[in-house]
Amino acid sequence: MTDFEQNIWERYGPSTDTDSPAPGESTRRLVLTPASAIEPEPVIWAWEPEQGEGRIPAGALTLAAGREGTGKSSFGIWLAAQLSLGKLPGSFFGKPRTVFYAAVEDSWSRTLVPRLMAAGADLNYVYRVEAQDILRGETMISLPLDVELIEQAIAEYGAAALIVDPLMSTLGSGTDAHRTQDVRQALEPLVRMAERTKALTLGIAHFNKASGSDASQLISGSGAFKDLARAIIAFARDPEGEQQVMTQTKNSLGRLLDLPSLGYRIEGTDIHTPKGVANVGRLEWTGIAERSVEDTLAASGDRGDVTERDEAATWLRDYLTDNGGEALVKDIKKSAAADDIAERTLERAKKKIGASTVRRGFGQGAVWRLPATDGDSPSPFPPQSRHSRQAVGVGGNGGNEGGNGPHLSDASLNVTDHGEGGTKAPKVPGPRGLAPSPSTEPSVSGNAAPCDVCRFPLDPVHAATGETTHPTCDTEETPPCPPTTA
Repeated sequence: MTDFEQNIWERYGPSTDTDSPAPGESTRRLVLTPASAIEPEPVIWAWEPEQGEGRIPAGALTLAAGREGTGKSSFGIWLAAQLSLGKLPGSFFGKPRTVFYAAVEDSWSRTLVPRLMAAGADLNYVYRVEAQDILRGETMISLPLDVELIEQAIAEYGAAALIVDPLMSTLGSGTDAHRTQDVRQALEPLVRMAERTKALTLGIAHFNKASGSDASQLISGSGAFKDLARAIIAFARDPEGEQQVMTQTKNSLGRLLDLPSLGYRIEGTDIHTPKGVANVGRLEWTGIAERSVEDTLAASGDRGDVTERDEAATWLRDYLTDNGGEALVKDIKKSAAADDIAERTLERAKKKIGASTVRRGFGQGAVWRLPATDGDSPSPFPPQSRHSRQAVGVGGNGGNEGGNGPHLSDASLNVTDHGEGGTKAPKVPGPRGLAPSPSTEPSVSGNAAPCDVCRFPLDPVHAATGETTHPTCDTEETPPCPPTTA
């Protein structure tokens, strides 16, 4: 039998003259109590800002949850300070009370004590809680191993509250915080202790990285954390205001739907210490907030998500428009990556603008095409990169007449651009499916060689590389047109 099981047996097991159960004897027994033997009692509210608006019950587990930097730890400090001064509205009001504070992540000398001083706490009533191990010395409390020691100390010091920051870090070794059974086994003894001692028991919890507006569902770890807590208070920044927001998202023992959200700010405060000045944050309430934590979470998620998607959609629409209505997928993704647009965001932007994927011939790759509007026909231009559509020496940066290079005449498709040097640089004409018949094929002027398949002129960039066909012309599927006579 382990030490923990021995302690449980001594406390709850049958009374015997021996120190341990007999060999083979069960360490568990069933306890039956008729409801008539249980005396009913009202809920005791440790924090009740207004009559009938209880928020934190005494004798139950409460969670204060939020993302990093939202002020949930500052709330724990404020709560401890108010209890130490006897100023917290509720069952402990009117008399300074002892608070046990177990903190894992912050330094007591550099952070917690200066924060308590900034909150005006009576430091004589606030105790750092740690455990002492024979082998490892002072260490953080471990749940459920140290529950009995904590309960004894609460009784000895008359403590009104236990604050654990963060709660998950105190789960004993071997406890998987994401397994419901593990979390229940670790926290249920703490819940029973709170009920027996009537102490305010507050655990600080973090949100996970998921998106959503249900604050209780965002709490890191197993769902057992929110299930065992009788009250949950969520904290968030309001992106539309200068304040932060606190909302009651669970209140099993009292009102919930009509409890107003409260606004607050974390103000920087200078605390003079014997070794210099420490600047820490101090929670200051600003009154009833118009928006809830759910509102701010929804706005934060939607704003970042929608803005990013909309910006990518505008970029993609402009890119495809500049390329004649369609472009190779590989070119699009390469250019998007250069502009720090994630591939997932780009795919969502494609859906937003209604672009379609069109498969080209073998080895030619796929293109994304803008949707045709009423009365419009598919784009007459093949997919190109931003660079391939510009002529050598002229174009968007070459000082010619057009902002994006020379254009084709709608009537004859002859090149009439007279940019620097008189270079004739046609834009690559349409897909082979839209090519004119041999009797109406264009006359190619200047030095632009014709495509071996569709007989439209090659653009100078492809011609310079020795190519004899457009990238979109499939020589296996499209028979060459008769040669053009000069």
